[in-house]
Amino acid sequence: MDTILTHPSRFEKVATTATGIIITISILISQNLIILAKDLGVGNYTGLSPTLNYIQENNKKKELFFEEEILKKYSEGIITEVDKGVKHVRIIRYYNGKPVRINVVELSTDINTNLDIVPAIASEKLSAKKQISNIAKEKNAIVAINAGYFKPNTGVPLGTLMINKKLYTGPIYDRVAIGFFENGYDMARVKLEATINTNIGGFKIDNVNQPRMLSTHTIVYTRDWGETTPPTPKYGTQLVISRGKLIGVTEKQTTIPQDGFVIVGPVKNLEHLTKAKSFKLNLKTSPNWSDVNHIISGGPYLVKDNEIFVDMTAQKLTAIGGRNPRTAIGYTNDNHLIMLTADGREGASVGLTLIELANLMKEFGCINAMNLDGGGSTVMYVKGKIVNKPAVQGGIPLSHTLTVKHKNS
Repeated sequence: MDTILTHPSRFEKVATTATGIIITISILISQNLIILAKDLGVGNYTGLSPTLNYIQENNKKKELFFEEEILKKYSEGIITEVDKGVKHVRIIRYYNGKPVRINVVELSTDINTNLDIVPAIASEKLSAKKQISNIAKEKNAIVAINAGYFKPNTGVPLGTLMINKKLYTGPIYDRVAIGFFENGYDMARVKLEATINTNIGGFKIDNVNQPRMLSTHTIVYTRDWGETTPPTPKYGTQLVISRGKLIGVTEKQTTIPQDGFVIVGPVKNLEHLTKAKSFKLNLKTSPNWSDVNHIISGGPYLVKDNEIFVDMTAQKLTAIGGRNPRTAIGYTNDNHLIMLTADGREGASVGLTLIELANLMKEFGCINAMNLDGGGSTVMYVKGKIVNKPAVQGGIPLSHTLTVKHKNS
């Protein structure tokens, strides 16, 4: 075919000129991006945006710093990687010439944002117990430790327990608790500020879903406690509330409504409420951790505001003194969570005193730390195995645990 040559039109000339301008601008922008990437210190230009390059490099630096910090802190231990940002360390320490087996898990949710730290109860009801391996497997946990105190015969947690913003049990003796927030932790002695609001006024209650300590206490029981209430105290009564209405008054144990609660306390304190037409339960804690997701309690303190602080007498825990198997939890200034167990009551591992435990948690960098249930309850689970050596193989059945898992797992 013959080639036909034509003169470019005015429109074609304008289009050609515009294309040239666009190409020139594109080249200048690309050059500026490369210069900007170099100025930000993100290494070679990879085709990604400078911001993304910077974030990736920054994350790598954090991971490297975490690795170096763990190696330095636990230089005497055997260190195993559990997951990104999660390390398990085995250590043997000697106290007065006698050995103590110690297991530590240190983790950073800043490095691994896919970690979820959540308490877990043995069953849907509080009065239940299971071995930690069973609870951990049900929750797809990669790490778990035993958590707070519980009533041995029933498994009911003794102290504050909140899971996913739901308060299951209230505090005992205002013992210390750790709060788990979206981006960190806090630790304090926790009080319950709970009321029953009615159309004829408000009424303070002493606790929720806890065994009775004094006959004068007024306690609310929800279906989390179980199907029925505990026995009524002497000179006491039970008010059954369903859908915000009073549906029954009795001196006997009674069924707890699925859609309500039962108020149990002295007749002289509750008889005026029988005239009320509407009831609403309000549960708050002090400090007012309004944005807290989970709470577990223990006691006593071990480290408070970066100082050794063991308030055993103040929290009515003198019975747990001496050298015993121990479980502890704390957090560092750079927001790492540290969980620790120490085996005891045997020749190969004699256990720790609370002061020794406190010194250990501070040595590992905790600015706040507290003791958890110990003795026969002390147990640590890592990736499908019990890594310490509890007296009972696999650990005794527990009321509740603290689990570390992947989000949405």
